[in-house]
Amino acid sequence: MSIITLDERIGAEKLSRASELLKVAAHPQRLAILDLLGTKRRLCVSDLTDLLGIEQAILSQHLTLMRDKGLLGVEKEGKYSFYYLLQPGFLKIIKDLESCCEHL
Repeated sequence: MSIITLDERIGAEKLSRASELLKVAAHPQRLAILDLLGTKRRLCVSDLTDLLGIEQAILSQHLTLMRDKGLLGVEKEGKYSFYYLLQPGFLKIIKDLESCCEHL
């Protein structure tokens, strides 16, 4: 019986990229941001600040990191920046977390 490793199934480069994205997302506030953006097509910084109840400066740090690593995209409209998911597959991870956490 031959066992095919995850590295063989996905490929070393994709596995490394997925690991990098998971590290970036692995923060409670970042997961909350991803979840909110999954329920809406896009949200501006002030909406996210209100919904999450965190300071704008902290939120901006999270958004910048996730944008720079390729999890989020941003569109500027006038003085507003609207963020959206570039990796909607991460919503599946959040759903899996919800079911996993039921047993913790």
